[in-house]
Amino acid sequence: MEKILIMSRKEIERLKIISKIESKSLTNKEASNLLGISERQLYRIKERITLEGTKGIIHKLRGKRSNRGYREETKQRVIKIYRKQYSDYGPTLFSEELLKNYGLEINHETIRRWMRENAITTSLRRKRPHRKRRERRSSYGELVQFDGSHHDWFEGRGAESCLYVCVDDSTGKIYARFGISENTEDAMKTMWEYVLLNGIPKSIYLDRHSVYYSEDNLTDFSRAIKELNMEIIYAKSPQAKGRVENRNRTLQDRLIKALRQRGISTIAEANEYLKNEFIDEFNDKFGVNHQVADIHREVLGYDLRNIFCYKTSRQVRNDYTINLSGKYIQLLNGKSPLPRPRQDVRLSKWLDGSLHIFFNNQEISFIKLSGKSKKKNYIIRRPAKGHPWRKMNDKLAEGKMQY
Repeated sequence: MEKILIMSRKEIERLKIISKIESKSLTNKEASNLLGISERQLYRIKERITLEGTKGIIHKLRGKRSNRGYREETKQRVIKIYRKQYSDYGPTLFSEELLKNYGLEINHETIRRWMRENAITTSLRRKRPHRKRRERRSSYGELVQFDGSHHDWFEGRGAESCLYVCVDDSTGKIYARFGISENTEDAMKTMWEYVLLNGIPKSIYLDRHSVYYSEDNLTDFSRAIKELNMEIIYAKSPQAKGRVENRNRTLQDRLIKALRQRGISTIAEANEYLKNEFIDEFNDKFGVNHQVADIHREVLGYDLRNIFCYKTSRQVRNDYTINLSGKYIQLLNGKSPLPRPRQDVRLSKWLDGSLHIFFNNQEISFIKLSGKSKKKNYIIRRPAKGHPWRKMNDKLAEGKMQY
């Protein structure tokens, strides 16, 4: 029975050149130059072919484990650890956990190959249509992409939540914070913390969620951004926010597993972990362009409490009261002059729940009234008993009026 030899393309080319030496169409020196090996190595190959025939050209380690390969015990131990503790991890993240927790430094591609050999499937990235990559901005703080990511972050251990993510376009660095949902208060708190930590960026990239965008007027969030003299750029599609969407996918893989390992199941605990540990480690691993200039502006001169808040305006009545949500507020004389009736005042409800009233950028003292204010020097005159209005009311009560 004939034996089938399996050779690589390189080995086939070597065999052709060595056959030309035997036919004396090439010298040993010319052949060694063509093959890129020394003449001594060429003599060894020729000797193996003489002794073994054509199969002598085949490498001796073909089908055998590499001398630099891992031991079988190590391979089986890694597969056992994966199946027991990390069954939903990808090869890259699993290799990092092996080094951190077990001291095993194994390349993620080696782990990927072992997983395939053991019929362990991992999630494959869905093929996406090709899009030209947009060049990054040249400076740190030139553009921040801001987005809320809705996901089951606590895997059923805690309440539903939304992760707010700020991604610098130039460096890829992130700032993140959990909120109960994608709402104005949590969005403003996240941006407030970002500004305190890094400074005020030049511009911000937002989607058209109702928290950030309105066709008629500025939302409270976008109004706060404008008061910080930041440019607002609205994305026209999810694909336009590529960098923050990419970060969201990475966080939905890595952050979920990190929260699970630490048994974190509340928003407060998760935010502490983000600030104290996760964000710095994430930026060290995935940040780029560390040497670019930082153009964030300082927050000095800005009252962030009166910027990241809810604002509205009300007209002053003749008795120096205003109406807010069906309740009356009495304006008081103080250090700041009171506005005249029919002028507007600005009301600011801070995120701590306190109410502040301003006129010409000066705060006004006030008290909240329990009911509607009484008009001073106003006499209610009732009609006399014989007055036509009285007679009409009496007939209405008796049912004698006909229409």
